[in-house]
Amino acid sequence: MGILSPIGNDLETFWSNLVAGKSGIRKIASFDTTDYDCKIGGEVLDFEPVQYFKNPKDARRTDRFVQMGMAASKMALEDSGMDLETEDRDRIGVMVGSGIGGLHTLEAQHGTLVKRGPSRVSPFTIPMMISNIASGIISMEFDLRGPNMCIVTACATANQNIGEAWRMIKFGDADAFIAGGAEASIAPMGLSGFGNMKALSLRNDEPERASRPFDTGRDGFVMGEGAGVVVIEELEHARKRGAHIYCELTGYGATADAHHLTAPHPEGIGAARCMAISMKHAKVNPEDVDYVNAHATSTGLGDICETKAIKSALGDRAKNGLVVSSTKSMTGHLLGAAGGVELAASVKAITDSVVPPTINLEDPDPQCDLDYVPNEAREMKVRHAMSNSFGFGGHNACLLVSRFDD
Repeated sequence: MGILSPIGNDLETFWSNLVAGKSGIRKIASFDTTDYDCKIGGEVLDFEPVQYFKNPKDARRTDRFVQMGMAASKMALEDSGMDLETEDRDRIGVMVGSGIGGLHTLEAQHGTLVKRGPSRVSPFTIPMMISNIASGIISMEFDLRGPNMCIVTACATANQNIGEAWRMIKFGDADAFIAGGAEASIAPMGLSGFGNMKALSLRNDEPERASRPFDTGRDGFVMGEGAGVVVIEELEHARKRGAHIYCELTGYGATADAHHLTAPHPEGIGAARCMAISMKHAKVNPEDVDYVNAHATSTGLGDICETKAIKSALGDRAKNGLVVSSTKSMTGHLLGAAGGVELAASVKAITDSVVPPTINLEDPDPQCDLDYVPNEAREMKVRHAMSNSFGFGGHNACLLVSRFDD
């Protein structure tokens, strides 16, 4: 697993800060937010992309989201212990997606177009901004010639890239995948676009308390940036090379709400179905699921709808032994990268027997009445965990991971 996030630029720092309940939300420092209603976000700090590329020029010719995707991919590959020199690179694929793509590049080059004319626009503009370019460049960096693609489903992007990579491995098309998501949308266009939708928190004077899923005081989500990438591998292939196996990816569900451009279905029907599908694939019952890492972005409607969906999918288990938490309370919403980062949190909950908290949950919404692990991490054994991601356009994706006892 490889992580780049507002609370840590590697897996262990990210995880220790999650368990400690540390927020990565602060005043945005990368540009002047004077004229913006929302002035806060979860920025990745102290990130030097050059160290993650073989050729420093390649780093300079890529958008920030690609740089982050490369960093997380390299960390994940190193963590996997896979020696590519001994592998069949025709059977290792890459699926690292982005919900929005190269927004920084688009803004910068549009500014050049307006101020200096079309002849001064960089010839790298298109390959730098297209969402699939992260997967392409990662495959080139490591000479991986297996299936290579990029699913773009807004905030469900990372989950669907991981889930469909899992499906291709099961189908026999590859032995392993580098899969996940990367996003770098804390930019003027991103902040103004989401801000004018009235989707963002305006708790500018208390950044660390702004992302508060399930709380009555929530007033919108907080944008984050970063990347979450995992190496998933066919079991016997992993055993043969003596890999350290964190857990087993046992289930994946994908559905559509077919309801609204940005709002979830009010009863959470599509979200509930994708959770049910993931359990069907994993051959587990609701009473077997111990933890749900909720999509829960800290929006008024979304948190309620997901609570309903969890109750619908898990029945009595939802109120009897299940714990739910939203790590977005600490990281903010990483959009297309959220699923990769949150899957890593779900996996670590299993391996370390600790569930990260939902911070800032001080006055629970009466309509959000599950056990959300408020404010402090909880030690408990986790056998099976779900990680939910739901995106604009009604895209729903759930990954189910299970304890692996060889």
